[in-house]
Amino acid sequence: MTTSPLAQAVGDLEEETAVTLVQDKLAKGEAALSILEELQAGMNIVGERFEEGEYFLSELIYAADIFKKAGAPLQEELKSATQSSYGTLVLGTVKNDIHDFGKDIVATVMGSNGIKVIDLGVNVEHQAFVDAVKESGATLVGMSCLLTTVFDDMKDAVQTLKDAGLRDQVTVLIGGGPVDQATADYVGADYYCKTAQDGVIAAKKVLGVN
Repeated sequence: MTTSPLAQAVGDLEEETAVTLVQDKLAKGEAALSILEELQAGMNIVGERFEEGEYFLSELIYAADIFKKAGAPLQEELKSATQSSYGTLVLGTVKNDIHDFGKDIVATVMGSNGIKVIDLGVNVEHQAFVDAVKESGATLVGMSCLLTTVFDDMKDAVQTLKDAGLRDQVTVLIGGGPVDQATADYVGADYYCKTAQDGVIAAKKVLGVN
């Protein structure tokens, strides 16, 4: 599969090039969702390089900043293009982790695919997930982390949902740099999502959306 110049620019951490390419695409009338998918592809490149040890945490954070800055002009069109909501996702970075870029990407992509997102932010207390589910009636819970040291916090957050009698009512999706299927099994999540698009696919499957 050919990598687009925009995806490559994000993957290579070329901020100015990425911002300019997005502006050019919008000026030519390209759809915001299509441009967003290219930005996602660039972040996938970054993720792969991180896993391979070519990039480190600083590059990951910088890439997220590029994604936010380049993607900022897309927000209005994405919002207007997705008036309907198929379901609700409560989303947050778990307790003791303050990294938000993976979560922010998921929030953007989910929202652009018709899923309402309740973003709890970072360093989210376990009970906050419970409270948000009760208040919103959400059937999806997304938990993110970038630190292996918070896997137990993620597990405890899932357990808190269970203790509150909500576990059977929600589907838990997890993701983040160090997360894999073994992590999902350990914390008791329903889905491991390597990318934001994986999250969309899982969410739509759960919600019965084609």
